[in-house]
Amino acid sequence: MLEKMGEFFDSRLDIYDEHQLTAIEGAREFYPFTASLLPTHPRARVLDLGCGTGLELEWYFRRNPTARVTGIDLAHGMLQALREKFRERDIELICGSYFEVPLGRNRFDAAVSVESLHHFTQEQKIALYRRVRDALAPDGYLILTDYFARTEEEEAQLRGELARLRREQGAGDDEPYHFDCPLTVPHETEALLAGGFASVEKLSSWGSTATLKARP
Repeated sequence: MLEKMGEFFDSRLDIYDEHQLTAIEGAREFYPFTASLLPTHPRARVLDLGCGTGLELEWYFRRNPTARVTGIDLAHGMLQALREKFRERDIELICGSYFEVPLGRNRFDAAVSVESLHHFTQEQKIALYRRVRDALAPDGYLILTDYFARTEEEEAQLRGELARLRREQGAGDDEPYHFDCPLTVPHETEALLAGGFASVEKLSSWGSTATLKARP
């Protein structure tokens, strides 16, 4: 059964951190690696899309304790857990969809998303990436660490399975449900470029997870 996105993650809050770090290949490497790519200058402004419990932030705040982070997530319980972890840090938390929350213009030195965007279509991502690009400072950038399909056939099969489950359960397209339907790295790159980023670079990979850096 498909579960609504926020409800899915909140119902698994007590096992989430351990699951992410032990069940995903390379997770103990890609969370600190992602953090190492974020800006280190004092009071750096970072937008975290689908922040969850802030796993990469554990490493990031060690490197830059004065960073100002805006985190957006659909799961209220996860945001509460994140707040408990980082009570002394400068964090603004927003419970909502990053497709809908206003992001502003020229506000952030960097944006980051880890293991979140693989639940959405290329079309949805293009619209989001336009808004993220506009929210970045002129020298800002996006770090995307996510789960990617290995082939176009895998991508199409997962997308078709999600469509089938939505039909069977009467789940409308306007409600986010938890189901993994990642793009391939080339298709993700296409989405980033269509969203207005000028360059996209693949920095590293661990199994099905890879890190991309996109610059306006």
